[in-house]
This record gives sequence, C-alpha cells and structure tokens, in this order.
Amino acid sequence: MDSVKRRIGLMGGTFDPIHIGHLMLAECAYEQFGLDEVLFLPSGNPPHKQDRTDGASDRERLEMVRLAVADNPHFAIDEEEMRRAGLTYTSETLRRLRSVHPENDYYFIIGADSLASFDTWKNPESICRNCILAVAARDKMPFEELESRMEELRRRFGATIYLLRTPDVEIASSNLRSMVRDGHSIRYFVPDSVRQYIETHQIYGNTRVEE
Repeated sequence: MDSVKRRIGLMGGTFDPIHIGHLMLAECAYEQFGLDEVLFLPSGNPPHKQDRTDGASDRERLEMVRLAVADNPHFAIDEEEMRRAGLTYTSETLRRLRSVHPENDYYFIIGADSLASFDTWKNPESICRNCILAVAARDKMPFEELESRMEELRRRFGATIYLLRTPDVEIASSNLRSMVRDGHSIRYFVPDSVRQYIETHQIYGNTRVEE
C-alpha cells in the first residue's frame, strides 16, 4: 500500500524555556498551511549557542517542551537532535527525516531574523532541497526587506519559501531566564505547567534543587 503524503511542520530551537511565542508560531503554521502535525525539535548542541551557561539541562528543556505541547493533539516532539552526539545541524536533521518518510512535505518554521543569516547555516542548499521554509513576518523587519531576502534565497539556493502570518509577539527566552533570576513573574509568558515546573525545580534561579 502506498504511503500517505503528509504535511509536517518542524519547529526547532533550544526552548530554554519554551514560551507562548513558540507555540503561537507553530499553531499559526498548522492553520495557515493545513499541516497534519507540527514536530518540536529541541536542539542538543546547536553550533550558534555553544556558550550557554545560564540555561536548563537537556532533560529539563525536553520536559518543559513535553509539558507545553501535552494538550495539543497535533503537536509532537522529535528527540533525535537532543540524543545526537556532537554539534546538531538542521541539514542533517532534514536528511534523516526525509530518509525515513520521503513522501512527506516538511515545512521548516523560522523567524525573519533566522532568514537574514540563513546563508551562514551549514549546507543551505541541502536544507532547501529537503523542506519548504515558512518564514514568520515580524514588524521589526520591513516587508520590502523580507521580500527581497526571500527572493535572493530562491535565486541562490532554489528555496521554496512561504510567508507565515503571525501576531507580532516578541518574547526572548534569554529575557525570561533573567526575569526568573531577578524574582519576576513569567506567568502568561509560558504555559502554566511550564511555569510550575520551573518554580518547582528552581530552574534559572540562584539555587538549584539537586536530584
């Protein structure tokens, strides 16, 4: 029997911590592109964030993602990047996914800021061969500049790029970590289950609970 073609969204990141901005982006992509599922891909050791010193452990980051997506039936987690030794690259993840399910269409969800540095990623041509780029438009990048950048990547790498319309919600995980350290509430910035997990395990605080 032939395999059924599916549209799968891919949401990568360190998720340290995962917040409502990540979840809104994934849900908007699910709705706009008629996706069957969105896979969250917590990064194990991304090359652009090797100097992280103030973050949660891999186990804690993974558990926070699990808690955040638990009540959404079309969200799921792929743990492969976190298990992989050495640096993790998007191009390798996409090759793996395509080798397992070559019949699927993969929509890699990124922000406009990532699009600006896309040609510095490892093997951008391979990424463009193996997925469709879904780029979230944000007010901080003028639409004309974003369109010009998208056209450049189409021309250079043969990329298929679609614009993802989303609410302009700017939340940075680094700011949330600072807020917790400074004793400020992050209620409504993250799902309540994630907030409770952070508080219970004293993640990002001055004192950590050893298990």
